[in-house]
Amino acid sequence: MSASLGTRLFTYLHGEFVGEDEFGNRYFRDKIRPADWRKERRWVIYKDDPEGSAVPPLWQGWLTHTISEAPTERSFVTRPWVKPHIPNLTGTPAAYRPPGSLQAGGKRDRATGDYEPWVPE
Repeated sequence: MSASLGTRLFTYLHGEFVGEDEFGNRYFRDKIRPADWRKERRWVIYKDDPEGSAVPPLWQGWLTHTISEAPTERSFVTRPWVKPHIPNLTGTPAAYRPPGSLQAGGKRDRATGDYEPWVPE
């Protein structure tokens, strides 16, 4: 668990477990429901590094109060064209490296047309 000691203590005292996503992130809300004029507090404890892009869209909607019911409390229809969620891979070995980038070997196909790269003399 990547949460600090304070977050774990707060979660133990005040948190109600709501669910877990396919990445192992765990979601919580206040045990005591707030008054009508105040939104309930919702939070996530990440399985690995705290990276916001590791939260799937349905859980993100619940965390930001866009969806009132957690994905574990209601079944949501997944459209056939929806791709599986993958976190942002920037900075990892699996990051996209376009042809010609130094991490991809520095070689690229020749450009078409009248492009000629500048060569210092």
